[in-house]
Amino acid sequence: MREREKERGRNMASNTPASTGTSTAKKSSIATTNTSTTTSTGGGGGGASNTVSTTPTIVPSQTYDFKNDSFVVLLPPTKQIISLHTIIRNQLTTREDFIFYSDRLIRLLIEHALSLLPSREKVVITPTSSKYTGLEFTSKICGVSIVRAGESMESGLRAVCKAVRIGKILIQRDEETALPKLYYVKLPADIGDRHVLLMDPMLATGGSAVKAIEVIKEHGVAEDKILFLNLIAAPAGINTMRKHFPKVRIVTTAVDESLDERKYIHPGIGDFGDRYFGTTNQI
Repeated sequence: MREREKERGRNMASNTPASTGTSTAKKSSIATTNTSTTTSTGGGGGGASNTVSTTPTIVPSQTYDFKNDSFVVLLPPTKQIISLHTIIRNQLTTREDFIFYSDRLIRLLIEHALSLLPSREKVVITPTSSKYTGLEFTSKICGVSIVRAGESMESGLRAVCKAVRIGKILIQRDEETALPKLYYVKLPADIGDRHVLLMDPMLATGGSAVKAIEVIKEHGVAEDKILFLNLIAAPAGINTMRKHFPKVRIVTTAVDESLDERKYIHPGIGDFGDRYFGTTNQI
């Protein structure tokens, strides 16, 4: 019996893993590896396993210190804004809810952008015969949407700016050159006399935005009279905008980490236009 107990002790000691020190590695702020899941094929416990990638590799882009750039206006991350982002970023959100809460966020974005327009002091008399010193805007405005996703922001602009004029620009990537190509443009005749709110929910690489701004400038609009409104921006897109048009102000509700190899923003929201207009398989 004693020999058997000794033998059992030796076996337990040989199966105990050696203690190792815990090493701490610095974590990158941008993930660079795939997340995988293992699925079993075949019946019973003897089936083969297939590893399926569920997360695309994120391609690190240049970082951008937008906090020290006065031409990048980031809305304060209030609980309301964060909660709206949580809903619309969720892949399980229904299209009905995606539209409703995106519209709410767009409305907040536009209201904030309007506060950046030039104004002057104005004194009015209240119903109590008292003076109130306030402000009035001093410039005319118009909106320009980059078709198609940018059209989702038009109703938000109309809701706060009565009878606002809105132009449209259609830009698509040329399959041969991979460069943005202008297909359609329709702008107000007096756009050169107005401040322009350029609207596109996503700023990814910045290629379409750069082309749109080139078109707007060709119609007589000064660079410093253009505000580019988007819900989510990527550092790569901000870098592109700063390189080409340093005086254009970018107004956004979030700056995400980076782009993946498909040029999708991460953590991102997916294809905004597809989710908003229902042209994808959606709940």
